Amino acid sequence: MTDEELLDAARVVREKAYCPYSDFHVGAAILDEQGQVHVGCNVENAAYPQGSCAEAGAISAMIAAGGKRIVTIAVAGGGENKTRACTPCGGCRQRIHEFSDENTRIIVKDDAGEWSTFTMADLLPASFHL
Repeated sequence: MTDEELLDAARVVREKAYCPYSDFHVGAAILDEQGQVHVGCNVENAAYPQGSCAEAGAISAMIAAGGKRIVTIAVAGGGENKTRACTPCGGCRQRIHEFSDENTRIIVKDDAGEWSTFTMADLLPASFHL
């Protein structure tokens, strides 16, 4: 699977997000160590913070399918104007870290075509890990 295909999967699932409060749609697509793709979208709840992030949903789908490690995760997000790239929130950075290694790539691409690629060390320096 190419990075573009993984980003497309994140953009497609982003449209399924349930976000009536923020109108901030986020989709995530994970390529695991078995070559399988797992997707998730954000789901808000009136009892904030009971909602869930797209990355958390994709990680749950990966674990449920038997995946153990994130090779690459693509994140697509934004409000009404989805032209700005969306990186994972702090909590999701820690969630991704739990299932990543030094080779895991986090990719984002805004709808205008600008790419950014990160490692966990870029997004979560001096991270907490057991």
